[in-house]
Amino acid sequence: MFRARFVVAILFLPTLTTIGSAQSEPSTASCNLDDGRQVYIRYNAASTKNDKALNGKPWTPGGTPMTLFTEAQLGFGGVTIPIGAYTVYPIPAKQWTLAVNKNVTPGAAYDEKQDVARSQMETDQVSEPADTLEVAFAHTGDKCTLRIYFGKTASFAPFTAK
Repeated sequence: MFRARFVVAILFLPTLTTIGSAQSEPSTASCNLDDGRQVYIRYNAASTKNDKALNGKPWTPGGTPMTLFTEAQLGFGGVTIPIGAYTVYPIPAKQWTLAVNKNVTPGAAYDEKQDVARSQMETDQVSEPADTLEVAFAHTGDKCTLRIYFGKTASFAPFTAK
């Protein structure tokens, strides 16, 4: 009887660990525009040890795409992004790219045809590497610049409120 419980416990332990990690709260970075409207992004934690940003492939930190919410129309990459919710896919390479995608269905695979906007990010190397994904916005005037730090890479994407 004890042996049977032990075997059942061992079999379910990975499942419980997965459930526990899936329930961790996502992090949020926000940008408050001068007129009170907000732009914010929700993302899952990612560690440089456990989560590899694949060169040239859309990246989903922590296994889930970032989600952008905007209360203002945004200009990005020469395109106007309407008010709403979008998935955001950084695409790591020597020069990173950021894809803003209209498909926000949970668990959906990335489909480039659903991109609303796509643009290269300003990308640079930093001297002090980030062990975990760091996402923030810098706000100046009508611009909210998305900043993504991962490992020794720092990438920036400016969004302009319309």
